[in-house]
Amino acid sequence: MKVDRKRFKKLFVVAGAAMALVAGMVSTVPSAYAGGTIKADDDKWISVGTGVRTEFSAVQHSSANGGGMGNNFAINNARIYINGKIHKYVGFEFNTECYNCATGSGGGGSTNFGGNSTIGLLDAIGKFEFNQYANLWVGRMLVTGERGELNGPFYHATFEGFKTPLNSADYSSNFGPGTSAGGVNGAGLYGRDNGVTFWGQVDPAVGHLQYSVGVYSGLRNTGGGIGGGPNQQNNMLYAGRLTYNFFNAEKNPGYYTSGTYYGTAGNILAIAVGANHQMNGAGSFAAPADLTIFVADLLFEKPIENNGGVITVNAEVKQYFANYNQNVAYTGRTTAVGDCFCMFDGLSWTGYAMYLLPNEVGIGKFQPYARFTAVQPNNSTKREETEAGMNYIIAGHNARISAFWQYGDLASKGSQGGASIYAPDRLGDRAHAFKLALQFQY
Repeated sequence: MKVDRKRFKKLFVVAGAAMALVAGMVSTVPSAYAGGTIKADDDKWISVGTGVRTEFSAVQHSSANGGGMGNNFAINNARIYINGKIHKYVGFEFNTECYNCATGSGGGGSTNFGGNSTIGLLDAIGKFEFNQYANLWVGRMLVTGERGELNGPFYHATFEGFKTPLNSADYSSNFGPGTSAGGVNGAGLYGRDNGVTFWGQVDPAVGHLQYSVGVYSGLRNTGGGIGGGPNQQNNMLYAGRLTYNFFNAEKNPGYYTSGTYYGTAGNILAIAVGANHQMNGAGSFAAPADLTIFVADLLFEKPIENNGGVITVNAEVKQYFANYNQNVAYTGRTTAVGDCFCMFDGLSWTGYAMYLLPNEVGIGKFQPYARFTAVQPNNSTKREETEAGMNYIIAGHNARISAFWQYGDLASKGSQGGASIYAPDRLGDRAHAFKLALQFQY
């Protein structure tokens, strides 16, 4: 495949210049990287914060004419965080998201400005937190199951954390019954769904064995027989996760996780298994199927003694069972019927390793990494991607710059969103992509 080497050379020069500019700034930035808090006492307080992720991308064969590099700036996420407590045992979380800022993000949207900048409810959680053994969250929240989902976009170790196929709460574009047109049925959004989650630690004094289990609405549909989608019995979605920390315990809010701690948590070796299940949670009215997802993931992190560097390794394997009848669910080889919730059916995995260099350069540290992702559908073409990049860590997850290169057919064939990406005979060329990204939180 012909690659415009001069163009890529220029892109890397621009990325290097951008990182060097930041690294060379005077290191007089504030040391506080947390939302502002208004506190009445230890049991009554409220905090407000914000988070933004934005990127520049140059992707081969993605221009309007299909022949050149598609160069784009994008806002990936723009969030407002509100957290607090109103009682010793009762708290709350309320977060918003710019759902349609990023092209192709969950939720779709029209091409006008209003449609592309819709701010909506992301989380609305009532938290009953009694002790380390058992706690209950109620409302709209992340569906438990896998580290990738529970990291959220801001706490992944890489900027593009979500590379493997999406679960149902990410794959849809609505909560509750949606419209059957275009296969849009409500199963959640941005990994969130309405329901309840129990979580805690089996060994609270140590925190090595952590659990979370939940019941959620899952896939809902318009009903009314043919054209209304599967699961017209309104079966619930059940999910759970069990994590064992062999060395230090991970400490995160609730049942949330992180893709790295940049060495601040010491030695970490966490192995987890999780599952999602919903009867008739995939396919169409004429070709329904139960949806079952099994996941196993690993996080290894080790600060190097007398060095200051940090080694981080992440790995994830996901097996989906969504065996709906492809001949019925698709009207053509690449077109899904209108009410098909055409979930991924097959195996996927991703893994990456990174090293946080010990010495500060300017106001941060450099972190080179490499990653590989493979997606293997049972009834569609396989796809994969190789990624290599460099993070510039200024304040952990709160301020980070990333520059990375990708090559493969994962983007062209698709692994996330769209009712037809797992259709038989799915086509897509391998392509190069270069991206420069920034995320910050307060």
